Amino acid sequence: MFVASFLTSPKEPVLTVSNVLPYHKQLGGGEFRWLQQGVACEFPVAEVPHDIHNIWQRLQDRGVDLVVQLAKGRRKKMLLADMDSTMIEQECLDELADMAGFGTKVSAITARAMNGEIAFEAALRERVALLAGLDEAVIDEVLETRITPMPGGVELVATMKANGAYCALVSGGFTEFTQSVGHGLGFDENRANVLEISDGVLTGQVVAPILGREAKVEALHEITAARGLSLDEVMAVGDGANDLGMLGLAGAGVALHAKPAVAAACDIRINFGDLTALLFLQGYARTDFVRPL
Repeated sequence: MFVASFLTSPKEPVLTVSNVLPYHKQLGGGEFRWLQQGVACEFPVAEVPHDIHNIWQRLQDRGVDLVVQLAKGRRKKMLLADMDSTMIEQECLDELADMAGFGTKVSAITARAMNGEIAFEAALRERVALLAGLDEAVIDEVLETRITPMPGGVELVATMKANGAYCALVSGGFTEFTQSVGHGLGFDENRANVLEISDGVLTGQVVAPILGREAKVEALHEITAARGLSLDEVMAVGDGANDLGMLGLAGAGVALHAKPAVAAACDIRINFGDLTALLFLQGYARTDFVRPL
């Protein structure tokens, strides 16, 4: 048995019974269930339709995400999340570069790297080199004035943890940011690269080894093994090319507002919903969400 989930942006709740009903009939759906009025609903289906892509595309044109997945095992026991443009709305390195006067140049390199057009490690070294001489105090300034959590992230982590899941933040960014972001969002652990700092200034170097695509895969294997979990029990989420390895191995790999090349490689794509979509995909209703005090 499968579950068909219809999701849209909480800021523009366009779902109604009337606009979902034709798909319910077409897919031979079972009992209809609202997870949040206007934002998310689901119903069981016997199989994945052969024309699922065409149905998905028609719904995309209406601002609606569609995911059809196995019903069994969809509630996960671990969350493995990218940070930049996934758990937060910004790219930390781009923000640092902007403070250093290289914002436009660095953001262009970032976009190409995240879409898989250039190698991640080389792109990272090239961008960090431009930060040489920047005072380390700028890191705290960026965190305080420029970094904002992605909508739904607090609820995602808190709700999964309240239901026994383990949450890990694994980023190709830097520990100087993941430690703060991870703590603020309630993650159990965080892994990232380390900026080399000497005498209070950035040297323009990254401390080896560099955490990229393969390191995220290694983190997935290491953390699941340590906690006695299978890969099928993991939900991974990311937006860039260096996330593809973990997205492809996790039981549910979610491309969230992802770069085109990344979205094209993933079965689960969220283009309109926020991070609460990951809870709806697991069958949580809005009334089940937990938000820390």
